[in-house]
Amino acid sequence: MRTITLLAMPGVQLLDVSGPMDVFAEANVQAGRAEYQLQVVGAEAGPIRSSSGVRLLPDRVTTDIQTDISDTVLVAGCPHAADIRLTAEQRQWLRTSCLQARRFGSVCSGAFLLATAGLVDGRRVTTHWAMADVLAATYPALRVEADALHVRDGPVRTAAGVTAGLDMALALVEEDLGRDIALKVAAQLVMFFKRPGGQMQFSRRGEAEPGGRSALQEVQRWVAANPSEDHSVASLAQRTGLSPRHFARIFQQEVGVTPAAWVETARINTARQLLETSHRLPKQVAVDCGFADADTLRRAFVRHVGVTPAEYRRRYL
Repeated sequence: MRTITLLAMPGVQLLDVSGPMDVFAEANVQAGRAEYQLQVVGAEAGPIRSSSGVRLLPDRVTTDIQTDISDTVLVAGCPHAADIRLTAEQRQWLRTSCLQARRFGSVCSGAFLLATAGLVDGRRVTTHWAMADVLAATYPALRVEADALHVRDGPVRTAAGVTAGLDMALALVEEDLGRDIALKVAAQLVMFFKRPGGQMQFSRRGEAEPGGRSALQEVQRWVAANPSEDHSVASLAQRTGLSPRHFARIFQQEVGVTPAAWVETARINTARQLLETSHRLPKQVAVDCGFADADTLRRAFVRHVGVTPAEYRRRYL
């Protein structure tokens, strides 16, 4: 029997715990035998208050004497994971448990706790899209893959935000018990066996926010309000009274991207809004957003969001 140990800190996101555990529990049902033994570990004795206020009673606490070795150790995320400072005792428990296990990993922002314990230096990891930049900046030794739903690197398994923990748990079931059992688990839980695209299709990170000096911000607001207009460097420069070369130089210096890149991002933002809220045909969306045709929109959309406009729309309408 494979023991799955999941560490839940105070303020844990409940679905980061219950989601993966339900996948493993359903695998037991579909396999017809107890393949997994599940346990939740808390940082201290007593109920763990989750971010939603629901309380979770752990099976063990990190102060228990370590008498067994888990097959898999996972760390659940919580909204304030980046600010958690593990005690020396908690850090030791986490390091010992993970390094003795066959594999270990995290769900959502739980990656921060693995990182602070020095367990994933040099590894490819992922976390919730909204925290990926913070994780990469705080722990530069990591290779953070912001778009991945879940990542496998040696013994390390990390999942992106919240429901991606189910995707990762299902992948672990497939590793352990094979494709047929994993397919049955996915069917029973009414979830994708392999979810299309990455997590950036759900992200609002990187939306085109105005930046730089006031004249540049005015231009950016004009672009966002009128995405179908001509937004060449020459036309944008004319609105500021600058030469095209000078405009392009200060725009990149102050905004951090080229004018063309900013315009494309603004147009993709508008396309996302139209796909989420309207039934316009792709060619209509392309025209409304300033793309030459539906194919040009599709290529740009896949670059930015990771899925096609049609796939994206299916998540909202």
